[in-house]
Amino acid sequence: MADHYEVLGVSRDATTEEIKKAYRKLARQLHPDVNPGEEAEEQFKLVTHAYDVLSNPEQRQRYDNGGDSAFGGGGGGFGGFGDIFETFFGGGQSRGPRPRSRRERGQDALVKVTVELADVIFGVHRDIEVDTAVLCETCQGSCCQPGTSEQTCDICGGTGHIQQQVRSLLGTMLTNAPCNVCRGYGTTIPSPCVTCAGQGRVRSRRTVSLDIPAGVDDGLRLQLPGSGEVGPAGGPNGDLYLEIKVSPNAAFAREGDDLVALLEVAMPDAILGTTTTIDGLDGAVDLEIRPGVQSGDELTIKGRGITPLRGSNRGDLRVGIHVVTPTKLDSKQRALIEQLQGSMKSPKPALAQHQQGLFAKLRDRFRTH
Repeated sequence: MADHYEVLGVSRDATTEEIKKAYRKLARQLHPDVNPGEEAEEQFKLVTHAYDVLSNPEQRQRYDNGGDSAFGGGGGGFGGFGDIFETFFGGGQSRGPRPRSRRERGQDALVKVTVELADVIFGVHRDIEVDTAVLCETCQGSCCQPGTSEQTCDICGGTGHIQQQVRSLLGTMLTNAPCNVCRGYGTTIPSPCVTCAGQGRVRSRRTVSLDIPAGVDDGLRLQLPGSGEVGPAGGPNGDLYLEIKVSPNAAFAREGDDLVALLEVAMPDAILGTTTTIDGLDGAVDLEIRPGVQSGDELTIKGRGITPLRGSNRGDLRVGIHVVTPTKLDSKQRALIEQLQGSMKSPKPALAQHQQGLFAKLRDRFRTH
């Protein structure tokens, strides 16, 4: 079996620090992550075992007195060459700490958009101004003044981390901590871009074109992926969220995909019937009032409501009737009404069953506006 001192390349009277220094040098050269292959792995095991024995004063004395038989030629008390390498160097290259990336995803943004009820029928196109972070045109996200570039950090060597000795109950241990010079990025920026102060982005107002679909409702949020703020160092954009606010309409209200309205009809027209035209949200609507229509009756115009958010068949326009009784009559008008009353066999006033129909709901709703 090879002599441990020869394996490490030190003299038999080498100090503990010299043994440690020799081992660190060989371990970096022979570790399988750096130098793959069975031969290098076997050499690394020999180096690891030699250090395991010679770094322990008691085991080193036993080795000097009786050779290597007391230790069985194994990997020592560290549980194998991988464990001891991690103790000194923080793991292999594939598992060691890596520098942070300056490029990060931008934040999401929320914008409130107000639309009219008429816009909800078919949808509407809008161009909105958004105050957000955009890519710096001077450095194009590099964070560096044009003509310059990032430089590898001299302190951490580009890893973004430095090793620190920490004393604990188990002894002195090596830990990795972010480099306080490059802040964990592994690089420094000697000449930051003066436009963005080395951020790779600036605040600006930009125009976002969007199509608000039909059928949106109050409080609905629409997501526009990639339309939010650009990230630091030109990182990917966040998302833009639009919160819809539908302005109240004085004449029409919404119930699901239907539009509802209240139509006042004069008493003579309610008795005899009539036709009329109203201004709908998407054009004129012709209505036929049948003779004898009552307050609370409902007229339905198919397909003149709102297009569903995920559909194509529009809802209906429902018009509730409110018969208006005259309150001021001259003597001639009163005489005609009395004559009409006398000629008709009208039932006496009586209680009717309570019904919360469209008329009652619309009456209560429009009274609040």
